[in-house]
Amino acid sequence: MTSEAFAPSVSVAQARELFFAQGRDPAPWIAPHISRSWQRSRPVDPHCIDPTPMAPSLLNERREQAMRLLSCAQPELDGLAEHAVGNGCIVALSDASGLILEEIGSPDFLPKAQRVALQPGVEWSESHRGTNAIGTALAERVALMVLGGEHYLAQNGRLGCAAAPIFSGRGELAGALDISGETARVNHHALGLVRMAAQQVEHRMLLAEASGHVLRFHARPALIGTAREGLMVIEGGRIVAANRVALDLFGRSWEGLLDLDAEEFLGAQWPRMEHRRSLLTLPGGRQIATVMERTGTANSGTGRTGARQVMAASASPVDNDDVVRPLLARAVRVLNEGVPVLVNGETGSGKEVFSRRLHAASRRSAGPFVAVDCASLPETLIEAELFGYEEGAFTGARRKGMPGRIREAHGGVLFLDEIAEIPLALQTRLLRVLEGRVVTPLGGGQGVAVDFDLICATHAGLPALVEAGRFRADLMYRVAGFTIALPALHERADRRALIARLFLESGGAAKHLCLENDALERLAAYRWPGNVRELRSVLRALVALADPGDAVTADALPAHLQDAAPPADFSEATASQPNAPLQTITRHAIDEALRACDHDVARAARRLGVHRSTVYRHLARQRPPAGNTKD
Repeated sequence: MTSEAFAPSVSVAQARELFFAQGRDPAPWIAPHISRSWQRSRPVDPHCIDPTPMAPSLLNERREQAMRLLSCAQPELDGLAEHAVGNGCIVALSDASGLILEEIGSPDFLPKAQRVALQPGVEWSESHRGTNAIGTALAERVALMVLGGEHYLAQNGRLGCAAAPIFSGRGELAGALDISGETARVNHHALGLVRMAAQQVEHRMLLAEASGHVLRFHARPALIGTAREGLMVIEGGRIVAANRVALDLFGRSWEGLLDLDAEEFLGAQWPRMEHRRSLLTLPGGRQIATVMERTGTANSGTGRTGARQVMAASASPVDNDDVVRPLLARAVRVLNEGVPVLVNGETGSGKEVFSRRLHAASRRSAGPFVAVDCASLPETLIEAELFGYEEGAFTGARRKGMPGRIREAHGGVLFLDEIAEIPLALQTRLLRVLEGRVVTPLGGGQGVAVDFDLICATHAGLPALVEAGRFRADLMYRVAGFTIALPALHERADRRALIARLFLESGGAAKHLCLENDALERLAAYRWPGNVRELRSVLRALVALADPGDAVTADALPAHLQDAAPPADFSEATASQPNAPLQTITRHAIDEALRACDHDVARAARRLGVHRSTVYRHLARQRPPAGNTKD
């Protein structure tokens, strides 16, 4: 283990003295990525109080939005967990914003991690927590370590963390994997593990998302079919996605490869590689070993059953009939010109998911996505939350004040969800900020210039609210530069393909399940008053209750979808309700498996088709709390 694994080192201590006490450049004393991150972290109060995790309901929504990431990362989380437990560390998975979605690892270190808010439901972006492995890896877009005093916040000075970003096939950030522990326990070996695990997740995600043709290749034929293979997705004759292995093999960046004509780049012979392993000669004369596969949902069956099945092995999670895709393309063009976008849609129709996709595809994708739920904030707090405040602005204000969500969105996208709920008295002030792009915190102080793009969402009709005198007309015209109307789920022409895709994303692919035609038809025929949010909960419940390799038929659907009694073996009253929370259903499924296996964890895990660590995590959550984890 190198000396950098011990903290605080003399050089880091010197750097902190220069930067925090003297305001001087610490660059000569610390690694360049740490120096850059400290500079970016200047707006963060070095003495800020550790945040509390977001409400479980909000965290569950964010997990649903990142369902594909969670599904594809679960095998790596389970694999890294064994290393983490043996080394007194934890493993964390975050989304692209740095919000920790899942955490598992050493029972000894978990309470210490929670004492510094290193837990699910807390955002570890640089804008919230300063320099740290998760936030800095996302900002720098590379795998890196942050050890001891290299953390921006002094209270994190005993942590050692190694994190690697996870990218989509188009180079967009999807999340990050992190190993954290006491400083001496995190080293280059841990960094190598998370880097390799992130590559595995990317490989799995790209295959899950692919539509069209997937070209697998490598200079060494034996590596085709492994996570070290190059992957390229070709759709409509153009290259639409690739993994980092492919970029390295071709010496290209995503910008230099995506949307190129496949024939010009790969040569006229590439379509002949389908389902056979062969050498492909590129236009420059270079040869690579390749095999090509066609993706897409299964066609109507013609076998003895005659039932169409949505197979986890062959269904495409990105559907060509996706009605949202053209809406997204138009919204990106508008937002990139600085025009605010208003997203209308029923509750649960996916307004925030759409807005996050819009941010990821926009010119501001490298900047933060700052979401403010205007409906969930008390009227007395929304002004401070949006505009920030100076020290002593009001009773209970934090020491050193708070910058506010609008300032946090600088360089990125501000998302105001349910904007119709903003109190009328604050609408004038918001309008001034949107027009002047200068925000003044409560309690006075100098105005701060801000630069961001704006996305708003509402399920209400703003013109009707204007007519009723509950929303300012001038603010409506300012936020509704371009309006997108998301269709309700029952109105979507692509709902069958969407249901098939979400079934795979909800764990159907990981458990090798297939959705039978009778189940798909009943799911498609239902009106879904809760829209996509309700659909995801039902699908995740179906997956949780299915054994690996099962064919999910209409008999497995909840009672309100099949006009029949609930399954006989699902007897608990809370779990048998159609709208039971997914957590309740999942807990019930694990408890049933444990009872059926005489509480043998290994057998129960095999029965459920999950890793043992998932069952251990479930058991740990059932234990009564040992006391407050805060010192």
